[in-house]
This record gives sequence, C-alpha cells and structure tokens, in this order.
Amino acid sequence: MGKLEDINVNELGEKVVKVIKTIYDPEIPVDIYELGLIYDVFVNEDYEVKVLMTLTTPNCPVAESLPQEVEEKIKSIDMVKDAEVEITFDPPWSQDLMSEEAKLELGML
Repeated sequence: MGKLEDINVNELGEKVVKVIKTIYDPEIPVDIYELGLIYDVFVNEDYEVKVLMTLTTPNCPVAESLPQEVEEKIKSIDMVKDAEVEITFDPPWSQDLMSEEAKLELGML
C-alpha cells in the first residue's frame, strides 16, 4: 500500500511542476519555474500541496496576483485537495537561480 502512495505523491509533485511551468513572469518571457522562483514544492499524503516561492523583486507588480495564480492552477489539478503558496524573500532571488534554459532564452549565456 505504501508504495502506491509514494508514486502518487511523486506523480502529483511532477504534475504540480508541469502546471507551474505554464505560469510566466509578466516581465520576462520565461516560466516561473525556469526562472528559479519556485524554491520548494511539498506534497503530503493527503494531496495537499505547499509551494515555497519568491518573486523577482519584493515590489514586483504581480506580487499579489502571481501567488494567487499559482495556487489556483495547482488547485485545478484533479488529485489536489488543497494548495497553499508561501512567499519568501530569503534567500532573495538572483539571476543565478535561473535554469540554463532560461538564461539561454534571455541571451545571457
């Protein structure tokens, strides 16, 4: 029984990441996952998801709407019972957190 749950939790984690990758920073044409804005995704056995994320700047114009969008998109996944997004600025976001893909996209490599 335990194994099945592990698979589901991991599978759900992957689904959550896929959904997060459909959300873009309004100022940079790269999804927030590749940008390195997602610090952690937790999924528990009750299929509740918690996302720890940051914003490119504390006074980012989407500081209110972006976490909301992340939460709503995650909640729209069938298996998810609940989702919570926590914003942190520790550590602060920097370009080093971007994936190679994102840096390439923005011509930084």
